[in-house]
Amino acid sequence: MRSIFASPRRSPIVKGMADAKKQAAKAAKKEISAAKRAKRKETRSQMWQVFNMQRKQDKALIPLMLLAVLGIPLVLFLIGMIWGGEWWMLPIGIVGGVVAAMFIFTRRVERDVYKRAAGQAGAAGWAVENLRSGVGMTWRTKTAIAVTTQMDAVHRVVGLAGVVLVGEGSAHRLKPLMAQQRKRLNRVAPGVPVYEIITGDGEGEVPIAKLQRELVKLPRNYKKNEVASLAARIEAMDNLSNAQGAALPKGPMPKGASMSGMNRRARRQAERKGEK
Repeated sequence: MRSIFASPRRSPIVKGMADAKKQAAKAAKKEISAAKRAKRKETRSQMWQVFNMQRKQDKALIPLMLLAVLGIPLVLFLIGMIWGGEWWMLPIGIVGGVVAAMFIFTRRVERDVYKRAAGQAGAAGWAVENLRSGVGMTWRTKTAIAVTTQMDAVHRVVGLAGVVLVGEGSAHRLKPLMAQQRKRLNRVAPGVPVYEIITGDGEGEVPIAKLQRELVKLPRNYKKNEVASLAARIEAMDNLSNAQGAALPKGPMPKGASMSGMNRRARRQAERKGEK
């Protein structure tokens, strides 16, 4: 007699569905693993290409990397010999040497990239977009919030200091743009500190290679978890301005026309587009 506590048998249909789900989950895991392997392979390939390009134009790269890889383990090994722990210090030195060599490589690549970008239009915007967030540091950026026909541009960085306006171009043309952006920020976020930096090689200007260093020097007026909410308030201002600009027709207002009439005309145009 079958016990009433025995687990009921699953029907073939339910069992087949369960097996299908397991197979689908396994296939998904395999796809994810394959994608990760492909991404790692692509990253290694890109790093190797960058390394080959860099070593051809930077003759000091390989000697400096070898000095780090061989010198740091040797120094730690000799220090370990003082108290008989040389074989404990050697692995630490090897890891430290590899890390130091990679640091040297990335820094020298970054230095040369900044050198090539310096003086070109859009270089400061590129530097702003590539700001490195890390432990205790975060950035929310938006490039070209104000521009002139002469390719002067103002970029915005929201971080622990508050808001930083980063300008590139002619200083006398940038100052009115920055003043206008400061007024807009004071309306939407009153009391938030606003700093101004002009990039370049002139007096009082900051080279783009030192931009992040200059940003880090600014006082920390906010915590890291407060930056996102501050940036959201400011970005809402951008979205509102874009929406208002899209709702109104372009060009000067016709003589004798009223704003209410223009708004009605814009609404009718939007309704006709929706009907199409």
